[in-house]
Amino acid sequence: MEPLLKDQVAIVTGSGGGIGAGIAEALGGFGAKVVITDIDETKVKSRVDHLASVGITAFGVQHDVTSSESGAAMAEAVVAEFGQIDVLVNNAGISGRVPLIEMTDQEWDAMINVNLTGVQRTSRAVASLMKAQGHGSIISISSVAGRSGKKNMTHYCASKFGVIGFSQSLALELAADNVRVNAICPGIVRTQMWEVELAEISEAKNITIEEAWTQTLAGIPLLRPQLPEDIGAAAAFLASPLAKNITGQALNVDGGFEMS
Repeated sequence: MEPLLKDQVAIVTGSGGGIGAGIAEALGGFGAKVVITDIDETKVKSRVDHLASVGITAFGVQHDVTSSESGAAMAEAVVAEFGQIDVLVNNAGISGRVPLIEMTDQEWDAMINVNLTGVQRTSRAVASLMKAQGHGSIISISSVAGRSGKKNMTHYCASKFGVIGFSQSLALELAADNVRVNAICPGIVRTQMWEVELAEISEAKNITIEEAWTQTLAGIPLLRPQLPEDIGAAAAFLASPLAKNITGQALNVDGGFEMS
């Protein structure tokens, strides 16, 4: 049996580490040629070297998702290297907790610019090519915080709710060209982003970080965290021919944490 994503070229933004790295490796494991993009060029090179060491064809591009010019240059580089773009996973993102009354304009703007505007900029950079090809899959990483509000995360939730709305609207725009657009809503994935949140929870509740982690896991029906490769498996499915009739959807990968 041929690999699920054989001969597909898949871009994963923000894949120098964290969930993005797990998604990239999963897609490569299913046969895709993987493009690593990250704002940190050192992380790009390190991740490309790692993927090559495990037999995955990988290419790296330094990329700022908030910049239209950077997105266009990234897409051009990928086409020059591989001749096509079949899959885009908009993964790059930031997080944080701060009450609205304490939030600065800079904190709000940074969150929206990376998490939502970054999805728009990068999707726009590849949409014309996918339309011309007559196929493609755009998958954007939202969050369970894009399903229901979370205290002290108005900026984060606004950005992740926005990703789902953006994905649904773009799915309608591109459906006639056989370009599918979906979102994934991860639950609790203990990456560096979550370590920051655990530290904040620990301080607020005057408990240890591991106690904060245990309390967090208790809220998941399956009583286990999600792993980057879990998100990668979902992305591989949505990118594959198995999902040929799925578009405009948001898939929770969260152990039952958010049932909507």
